[in-house]
Amino acid sequence: MKSPEIGLKSNTKAEMIDLLNARLADAIDLALITKQAHWNLKGPTFIAVHELLDQLRDDVDEHVDIIAERVAQLDGIALGTLQTVGKASKLAPYPTDIRKVTDHLGALVERYAALSKSTREGIDAADEAGDADTADIFTAFSRSLDKNLWFLKSHLE
Repeated sequence: MKSPEIGLKSNTKAEMIDLLNARLADAIDLALITKQAHWNLKGPTFIAVHELLDQLRDDVDEHVDIIAERVAQLDGIALGTLQTVGKASKLAPYPTDIRKVTDHLGALVERYAALSKSTREGIDAADEAGDADTADIFTAFSRSLDKNLWFLKSHLE
């Protein structure tokens, strides 16, 4: 049975699936990075940052699910395995030899900012393609990333 049309051209859907999967890879990577920092923090502000990172991870995970489900809504396959994420993520590799809270915060700030920027670019691309729903998903994710980036940067001042 052929799926009913939702008002997006097939080339638009294909473009959005690719865009969504690109941000999905980055978001899954960011979720893993956040947990890497959470497990390995050391320093006087340990507990505050440790608990904050749990909240940030939960927030990223919520958006991961929304992005992946949008891929499925567009009749695509959400690519979220470790192997596909490892190849597709555009985030800089996270250092695994750091322990100090400030070192982790600095590394996280860089990666949250990078994903915030690429997500904002995704908003523009989805708008230009005429997919307001994908743009809306990216807008919500962008707001969340910006808020969490603010939280992380505030611990460094």
